[in-house]
Amino acid sequence: MNTPWTHTTVLLNEAVDALFNDPQAEAGDASAASGCYVDATFGRGGHSRLILSRLAPQGRLIAFDKDPDALAAAASLDDSRFSIRHQGFAQLGELPKASVAGVLLDLGISSPQIDNPARGFSFRFEGPLDMRMDTTRGISVAQWLATAETDNIAEVIRDYGEERFAGAIAKAIVARRQERGIISTTTELAQLVADTVKTREPGQNPATRTFQALRIFINAELEELQHALDASLEVLQAGGRLVVISFHSLEDRIVKQFIAKHSRDVYDRRAPFAAPKVMKLKAIDRIKPGATEVAANPRARSAIMRVAQRTTA
Repeated sequence: MNTPWTHTTVLLNEAVDALFNDPQAEAGDASAASGCYVDATFGRGGHSRLILSRLAPQGRLIAFDKDPDALAAAASLDDSRFSIRHQGFAQLGELPKASVAGVLLDLGISSPQIDNPARGFSFRFEGPLDMRMDTTRGISVAQWLATAETDNIAEVIRDYGEERFAGAIAKAIVARRQERGIISTTTELAQLVADTVKTREPGQNPATRTFQALRIFINAELEELQHALDASLEVLQAGGRLVVISFHSLEDRIVKQFIAKHSRDVYDRRAPFAAPKVMKLKAIDRIKPGATEVAANPRARSAIMRVAQRTTA
């Protein structure tokens, strides 16, 4: 029997309220929710289901997800207004220009991915050292570590995990590989990092930053995020909303800087008297989960939601 890995959607109502640009919108209010919306990270469908409950009969919801398990979960969603693509959100730009009324990006990793040992995302469980969001393509973390050079491993762990012991960890990984063969399980890597990193913040597993870094790298998460944000400017209609939920500083920094960059008029210094290029976005809000949500779902504690609106430019 398959274990029913569950996921609690973070900032569920807040995200959908922001996406529709009208907290009072009802399913029958065609003027408020009759367009095409995108849930760029379907996961287990928490946001998608609430969007559909608020969507007018002529509305449409397009979801994206790379994870085959997410696609399997989406198969139970029987609604003619809904479709899902087996793609990452970097492919958002394949949608027609100015065709979308709202884009929602719920970044990071889902609870079913963390809690299922077979996926290899967690240092808490024994499992294959995989970490691919899409298990049908690409190489696993174990396969990459089997051949990567020390400097490359250190760069990944330092840049994507903000790990100050990245160099020592990389040297330990390569030494272990040369002495006893490749690291193939999550617990092997977690123990190696614990033996290498002698100090760590209270309450944090020594392997936390290393696992985060390898996951982000193997799935090209930050590059995909930048592609998706750029594409959102093309596919959003004037007045359309961009809603992004991030869970660590690297993601949030990219989102924050992107919104800031496109939320101001741009002047051409070579033509000081020319009219400026009008801003493409208007920053709307920054929201964090409340104490009640964090108490009920501790994984929500690091979430930050940023909301922006496409201008008429």
